[in-house]
Amino acid sequence: MSQNNSNTIKNLEAAFGGESMANRKYLFFADIARKLGFAEVSKLFRETANQETEHAFAHFRLLHPELAFDDAEKLSEGQKKAIISKCLELAIEGETYEYLTMYPQFAEQARLDRDNKAIAEFEEQKAESREHAAIFRKAAQNFGLLTSIENHHANQYTDALNTLDGKDPFDRKDNQDLKTQKWICRQCSMIYDPVLGDIDSGIQPGTAFEDIPDDWQCPICGAVKKAFVPYLEFAIA
Repeated sequence: MSQNNSNTIKNLEAAFGGESMANRKYLFFADIARKLGFAEVSKLFRETANQETEHAFAHFRLLHPELAFDDAEKLSEGQKKAIISKCLELAIEGETYEYLTMYPQFAEQARLDRDNKAIAEFEEQKAESREHAAIFRKAAQNFGLLTSIENHHANQYTDALNTLDGKDPFDRKDNQDLKTQKWICRQCSMIYDPVLGDIDSGIQPGTAFEDIPDDWQCPICGAVKKAFVPYLEFAIA
């Protein structure tokens, strides 16, 4: 969808939120009806909740057409990875907003209102959102790390084949800037990028490899820090 349709985008976001809220609300009502012994009413609420879900999905597909597809079998591996990567990105973005901005603001307002139950609820949800963000970030990080490893191995194989064919080997870039110098694990080929850091190990983005604690381990294979050497990137156009 064109970003010029700002009002329509806002309306779709509002509609998605409304349909999503209706889905959860009706499921809540269905649970109440079931517990009270009203089986038919419970079934009605669940069926309506499913319909609201389909409406929400339709709105979200319009907001994110890059996630819409008809037949997964017709997608290339690259297309599949791009879609799932975008899903993880959106999930991380949403959970991070919740624990950094939304729930802290809600909890602060609850304190002003002296509503202890709401304070406890918001604080609990803030912690849970932080945990969810970390889980999604770990999945995204592993996805990215494994992709870089695969690319590295592919370049190595291509370089070896070129040598066998009598072609010149690829040039390698020797980066002397400690802030951006990448390091590679000799055991599994995991590549540490200081620009990204290793959030799940407590290493913040922008941390040079030399500033990482000595007890840090490779997040992929568990190798010690000494198993890493400076990574000379392939200079491939």
